[in-house]
Amino acid sequence: MVRSAVLSAVAFAASMTLSGASQAAPSVPVLVELFTSEGCSSCPPADALLQQLDGSQAIPGTQLIVLSEHVDYWNQIGWKDPFSSSFFSDRQNSYAHRFGLGSVYTPQMVVDGTTEFVGNNSRSAKQAIEKARSLQKFPVRISAVALQRSGILDAHVEVEASSSADYQSDIYLVVALNHCESQVGGGENQGRRLTHVAVVQSLT
Repeated sequence: MVRSAVLSAVAFAASMTLSGASQAAPSVPVLVELFTSEGCSSCPPADALLQQLDGSQAIPGTQLIVLSEHVDYWNQIGWKDPFSSSFFSDRQNSYAHRFGLGSVYTPQMVVDGTTEFVGNNSRSAKQAIEKARSLQKFPVRISAVALQRSGILDAHVEVEASSSADYQSDIYLVVALNHCESQVGGGENQGRRLTHVAVVQSLT
């Protein structure tokens, strides 16, 4: 298993749609979450699509923030995904409840917390991203970012909003590995070498 030595800290704002606001500014951030597992044979094409979205940034006026979240409920069929966590399974279950789904599945993409679809469907991904970028969001500025010797990351986060705006917001800090590779030794993907981008290590 190979992991990139570089960690990326990504701060993003979710559920920050502003009603009745003006047209969005260029480079609108859009969050793309992929729920995946190295134990799922249908997931590698979705992992590849996430890598493509991250690498190409091909939708004009949009900054795609991609996150790969590895669930742990595939770990009982012969391969324990080294990047998996029950935290991401719980997060996906929360989305299932929000979307009125009867169960969870992989691969699943969720765009801006508002649209879900099968994670290897590039057409659905493009449509969901286009929809998300058309919604006005509050500008978020991140400055004075510094990693302390203690390992604590300091940053100043400022959100602009009208005092009369009707909104709810949550701010998350994500630490993710830029690039990961695994030689899978069991399960549905046995013998395959899998690669991933933006593999979430923590979400606070």
